Amino acid sequence: MRLDDLARLVRLPAASSVPGDSLAGAAAAGRLGRPGTWVLPAASAFLYWAGMALNDYADRDLDAVERPERPIPSGRVRPGEALAVAAGLTAAGVGTAAAGGGKHSAAVAGALAATVWGYDLALKPTRLAPLGMAVNRGLDVLMGAGDRPGAALRPALVMAVHTYGVTALSRGEVYGTRPSVAAGALACTVGSAAAAVAPSAPRPCTRRDAWGEVLSGLYAGVFATRVGRAQARAVSAPVAAHAGAATGTGIRGMIPLQAALLARAGAPCTATALAVGAPLAVRSSRKVAIT
Repeated sequence: MRLDDLARLVRLPAASSVPGDSLAGAAAAGRLGRPGTWVLPAASAFLYWAGMALNDYADRDLDAVERPERPIPSGRVRPGEALAVAAGLTAAGVGTAAAGGGKHSAAVAGALAATVWGYDLALKPTRLAPLGMAVNRGLDVLMGAGDRPGAALRPALVMAVHTYGVTALSRGEVYGTRPSVAAGALACTVGSAAAAVAPSAPRPCTRRDAWGEVLSGLYAGVFATRVGRAQARAVSAPVAAHAGAATGTGIRGMIPLQAALLARAGAPCTATALAVGAPLAVRSSRKVAIT
């Protein structure tokens, strides 16, 4: 297996949409100051890549008809290789979570690994697929919260709702979608943006908090505008090309949404550092597909 084939198998640039999950969870739980927290984004990436490799393994027969250019049906990657990659990355993800976040993060990572495998091998062809993917994203956020998962429930729900809409819309990438599905995804986007900037429990407001509120609104606006515009096109013309474009935009839109959550939790510098990575994801996705 060549490195570029491996990159296509795991959708390498798409993992740029997950490091902000655990960071948002950690910020909400007050754990950003712990050194191990900064290892957790790697755990998220490993588990995401594992899911992508497993996705292609599970869909190899369907892809031979609908997407013959993918690594397995094109013959560049053997099914057994894809399965081995998925297993190895899963172990790496859970192990990295244990090293960085301790037993609580490891437990959530184990649950996330189980739901990833369950989604790809059983749930994906069913109507519950969007819900399954939303649960995966929510768990990824909670992994960063460690022993304070309750503090990260709101960012977990925000990311889960947006993921639900993106996943529902992605099912129309090949044959097109329905206006109602695209409209539902758009509603999820608007709702996620609003929830990301909503006031939290009252507390003394510092200059850092005020700056965070401003940045949170900015990043949420960027997210809602970019993703909402692409989804609106799918509402007006629900063809496969528009559904696929909106799906890709929705995945890349995870980054400014996570930045909005980080800024709202009092981590404006981390939010800005994360947001800078968005253009990199856009450029890299031109060479390697993210969906």
